[in-house]
Amino acid sequence: MKSFGERVAPTTRRPVERYAWAGCAVAAAGFASVSDLAAHQVWGWSAGAGYALAALLATGSAPRPAARAVALAGAALLPLVGMVLAGLGQSEVSVVERSARLLTATGSPYVTTPATVGDFNPYLPGMALFGLLPGDPRWWLGGVFTASLVAAGLRRVGLLLACPLVALPLAVGGVDLPVASLMCLGLALAGRGRPGRSGLALGAAAALKWTAWPALPVALALVAVRQGGRPALRCAGVGLGAVAAVVLPFALTDPAGFLRNVVAFPLGLTATASPAGSPLPGHLLAAHVPGGTVIALSLLTVGALLVGVSLAVRPPRTPEAAAGRLALGLGLATALMPATRFGYLVYPLVLAALAHRTTHRGPQVTGRPAERTSA
Repeated sequence: MKSFGERVAPTTRRPVERYAWAGCAVAAAGFASVSDLAAHQVWGWSAGAGYALAALLATGSAPRPAARAVALAGAALLPLVGMVLAGLGQSEVSVVERSARLLTATGSPYVTTPATVGDFNPYLPGMALFGLLPGDPRWWLGGVFTASLVAAGLRRVGLLLACPLVALPLAVGGVDLPVASLMCLGLALAGRGRPGRSGLALGAAAALKWTAWPALPVALALVAVRQGGRPALRCAGVGLGAVAAVVLPFALTDPAGFLRNVVAFPLGLTATASPAGSPLPGHLLAAHVPGGTVIALSLLTVGALLVGVSLAVRPPRTPEAAAGRLALGLGLATALMPATRFGYLVYPLVLAALAHRTTHRGPQVTGRPAERTSA
């Protein structure tokens, strides 16, 4: 029996990939058929055609990279270019752009008393940076995502970009992509014995969205078990310092507006309901069960505590194990948040890619703490 990661004969891989692309084609076309958003429909039909052609290529004698390139082009690149040129996209694109305009005009990316869904900005202040950069924010969001995964040591990043859970947000929105990839980079750097750089990457992710915050304790557990307490404190100090430098100025100058936008609104605690309403357990509880929001938040808290206990009892010893632990935690959070959407599954997906990477990772960091690298 061949071990995991060992080369498998092309005749074994080709049928699996053919069926995978065919399944993606059906899913994309079905998504386009049921969605009432123009951006989703454009992506679904474009991706469906790309996946179908990739399945045909994988069935024949065409080389596997050709099928993957066609899938990537049809699912990610072509719809991204087309929608940017046409001005189509999900609401988060306009939220990022508007937050940048507000930051420039008022000094804050938040409306103090938001009244409609369009007034809310549920992202942390760092996300406004992508709206300040020239061009459509999706170019920068996707660029940071790709560059961070490459720096983290993931192979076949193009294959991950062609996956529907990544290709769809890349084309229509993309705000979760740099958050997920910077979390991967932070864990990879922690495994390489670079606690300061790990903290910086995780701090950058945590300054974009709350969803990155669980990565910091996981990384600290990894650094502590591999290098000791002082490097773990260095990682924590750099990460928390980066977050504080970006978030605190806005949280302190307008605490009410900050809390309404980035805490109450995503948790479903405002009079204006969040559009994030995929039929996952947390949303179903909040929408259909009396006191369901409290129940969902309680279950979310219990899940977080269980993951925290696991870090103390059995801390991860490799970045792959840390990524797997974090993927589990964020998967539970995605399922249990009252205001949630299927797109958040990109977090456990990308982290699972790191958890199962097979690339060479260089020398292991061992020995006494004084002998270990801590740059």
